[in-house]
Amino acid sequence: MGRSPEVFVRPVSMAEGRRLQRIGRTAKDPVKLRRAIVVLMSAQGQSAPDIAHLLDCSQEYVRGVIHAFNDIGFGVLDPKWSGGRPKTISDQARARICLAGRCCPRDLGLAFSTWSLAKLAEYLAGAGIASVSRESIRQILRAGGVSWQATKTWKASRDPAFVPKMRRVLELYDNPPADGRVICADEFGPLNLQPRPGRAWRLSGHPVRRRATYQRTGGVRHMIAALDLATGQLTYRIRARKRWREFLSFLKLLRERWPGQKLYVIMDNFSPHKYPR
Repeated sequence: MGRSPEVFVRPVSMAEGRRLQRIGRTAKDPVKLRRAIVVLMSAQGQSAPDIAHLLDCSQEYVRGVIHAFNDIGFGVLDPKWSGGRPKTISDQARARICLAGRCCPRDLGLAFSTWSLAKLAEYLAGAGIASVSRESIRQILRAGGVSWQATKTWKASRDPAFVPKMRRVLELYDNPPADGRVICADEFGPLNLQPRPGRAWRLSGHPVRRRATYQRTGGVRHMIAALDLATGQLTYRIRARKRWREFLSFLKLLRERWPGQKLYVIMDNFSPHKYPR
């Protein structure tokens, strides 16, 4: 049997050669990368047997890529994947699986409050929705944006004027008044005044020792701070306590800092903030 005739790609322009080199450097798909290397090596004069030997593939594969490139061009480099096996679970069943996974089992009349994949698979089979494995349920839930999460709590304000206050604060944020300055004030603390372990030159194996049951003789401190929304500048003072006296003194400090301007001070409902004075 005679040797197959050599097959080479058509003449490649400089622009096409640079494009092939760029694909060879940046292609993420291994099929596209291998086909680009076949075309590039053939354009450089390498024979089909040599290319097949270097890429560890058959000569028929190399010749097929070269013939397809000569007929189609760069479109042959992109792999034409088939859709794979058709889905055995319909989209409607997938939606019902995700809906059941988001429901509380007690709402469905079951004696437990949390789904496991095994319990969910048993319920789906018993309800006639679908008979699927636990791994298939996990993949369906993940594709539907349903993930395993911890329960979180939230609190609602009992203030009957909460909505007007909220809108007033948001209005100050979005549209600061031209006749004044918007200030956000709050407290932070208590901050423990405790010694921190330092470092020193000591003999090996003999570090400075400090009892773990030390006393906080310095007590604690609190920081009262205010943020100027116009400039982003923070004004703060460190105080031993955070009573109404300290907060009133801090407000007087803000008044002295911006004399002649109207101050819109936003604060929470901490009791010292509502003191009559």
